[in-house]
Amino acid sequence: MSTSAPRSADNSIHQSEVARPSNSKRDPEILRERLQRWLSGQLPAGTVPDVTHVHLPDANGMSSETILFDAVWSGEQHPLVARVAPADSTMPVFPRYDLDSQFQVMAQVREHSSVPVPVVYWSETNPEPLGAPFFVMARVSGQVPPDVMPYNFGSWVTEATDAQRTLLQHASVEVLAKLHDIDRPWDRFDFLRLPGSGPTVSESLAAHIRQQREYYEWTTQSGPRSPLIERSFAWLEENRPGDSSPAVFCWGDARIGNIMYEDFRPVAVLDWEMATLGPRELDLGWMAYLHRFFEDIAEVAGLEGMPDFLRVDDIATTYEKLSGQAPRNLEFYTVYAALRQATIMLRIQTRAIHFGQAVAPEDPDDLIMHRASLQAMLDGTYWEKLQ
Repeated sequence: MSTSAPRSADNSIHQSEVARPSNSKRDPEILRERLQRWLSGQLPAGTVPDVTHVHLPDANGMSSETILFDAVWSGEQHPLVARVAPADSTMPVFPRYDLDSQFQVMAQVREHSSVPVPVVYWSETNPEPLGAPFFVMARVSGQVPPDVMPYNFGSWVTEATDAQRTLLQHASVEVLAKLHDIDRPWDRFDFLRLPGSGPTVSESLAAHIRQQREYYEWTTQSGPRSPLIERSFAWLEENRPGDSSPAVFCWGDARIGNIMYEDFRPVAVLDWEMATLGPRELDLGWMAYLHRFFEDIAEVAGLEGMPDFLRVDDIATTYEKLSGQAPRNLEFYTVYAALRQATIMLRIQTRAIHFGQAVAPEDPDDLIMHRASLQAMLDGTYWEKLQ
């Protein structure tokens, strides 16, 4: 790999750690009182809820904040989760957080597919009760492949048998096939249509890339520009495939770290803030690349990793068997996934610098943990090591 890549496991781990947002300063007792007051207004008149066990996980997400709590009403106990939009003062990773849209996405997916999505109860667009918009859903129990430390560094996934990992991989790809099979996505998810988009793959992809450019420009308003990201956008324009087939509903953040498993089968598919209408390969490339992202970190750290897991060709073969649709241009969509991840990393590291958790490097491309991999992709040399 390039000498600009992280040189040690300690450095790679450090960059992953500072990427996490600081723990919330919310007081659990104040949250309990506010949630109980709010919940009283959502239930039928005369129903008195009791909210208990309010807890904020240490590993809160990179986007919205998670609040776990229990609530009892009408003699029944309900384990619940509130997803709350971040405050502007936290220097959010994304420019906007439409939690009501996420609520609608989850409700539609649950209604029109067999994908396991938690029951969603209420969407609150008024920021007054908790200080920001939020929605409430049922809490599901299961195991999630960890991000920190990455699951391929050593976790319940690495400790599984080959047969169990094969089952997990197959079941995860099956989630994508089922999502992409939702009929009439252009109508059911009309609220996800991007400006200037259209119902074909080519039109939706062009709109999606425009949105990513806008996100990059927003990111650089408070941080440096990245020559590597700008070179990647130029590469996309030169290599963007044409495809007149219909766009499908896409999860957007399609990775196993956003799935909760029981016995290596999905029991809850989570994190829908990146849902969109677009090419099915958008999800396939993201799932493949986000594993490669961890694999490249493991390689630098001198760890064995999981090189035979979630390989691009295996994902494509499984997906075609499940859906009857042969994925196209997956190399392009894998590069696009690496570019999208690079822009997110640029924002995350800019955020870390802002809060004094990291020091700005001389070369802004060093803020991108996987810069060497992305450079190799653009140069056409990355794929050799995957053979």
